Amino acid sequence: MTALIIVGVDGSAPGTAAVEWAADDAFRMGAELKIVHVLDRWPYNITRFPVPDQEDLLLKGASRVLEAAEATARARQPTVEVSTRLIEGVPAAVLQEQGQGQGVSELVIGNRGLGGFAGAVLGSVTMQVAGQAHCPVVVVRAEPQGRQGEIVVGVDDSDACDPALGYAFEQARLRGAMLRAIYAWQLPVHAFAPEISYDLDEVRAAGREIVTRRLAEWRAKHPEVTLIEDVQNAHPVNALTSAACDLIVVGSHGRSAIGSLFLGSVSRGVLHHARGTVAVVRSQKS
Repeated sequence: MTALIIVGVDGSAPGTAAVEWAADDAFRMGAELKIVHVLDRWPYNITRFPVPDQEDLLLKGASRVLEAAEATARARQPTVEVSTRLIEGVPAAVLQEQGQGQGVSELVIGNRGLGGFAGAVLGSVTMQVAGQAHCPVVVVRAEPQGRQGEIVVGVDDSDACDPALGYAFEQARLRGAMLRAIYAWQLPVHAFAPEISYDLDEVRAAGREIVTRRLAEWRAKHPEVTLIEDVQNAHPVNALTSAACDLIVVGSHGRSAIGSLFLGSVSRGVLHHARGTVAVVRSQKS
């Protein structure tokens, strides 16, 4: 079965950037590209101020969004098979459902849509989709990024990070890029027990052992990928977002049952503070 990449569009600049990113990735994967626009009528249903011919106006606007996105994708990667679909509903819910379809390799969205507040770092739809979709979710920003030839992935001492590692190794392989695996640690602060101390060399050695053990299986599967093991004494969000790279890959270990907060604190922090593209790969155990 041919792989499928889905990209959500809304006519915004980040949405256009997402189409370009998705088209490039579809070309690399040999995947089909499906462009989805969700028509949400709720904001326009103001009974005291009805809009004449609202049905036709909204449908025409939605069609223009899809036509522009399709033209962008075809211009970017002419050999990629492209299809479009207009769906009515709540954007986050529809995109999550689309991401659960058979054969979906990833879901690509912009970091902020037309409905976001000016100056907002991350849109609400983006947060919900990244936190709840089962497939990898790639969040793209409108600002152009120069090619660095490096992928960054976060590593921790849990099996839940394995899906993110698998995705990162595959992205590095497809791009011919180096892969930097970052394990970041911070010593706990004992405000009421300052006499507690740690052997920093021992802590660093333990971190290196975790990274080596966690990466051993993936290194064996992808010997063609140049791998850098990077153990840092830093906050994980700072360590991941300060790296110059083409893509940051994070897992999501959050287990909150409240709205979009299935995202763990690190993945949520990276989405908010990263300057480039971020892929959130959620463990099915979360």
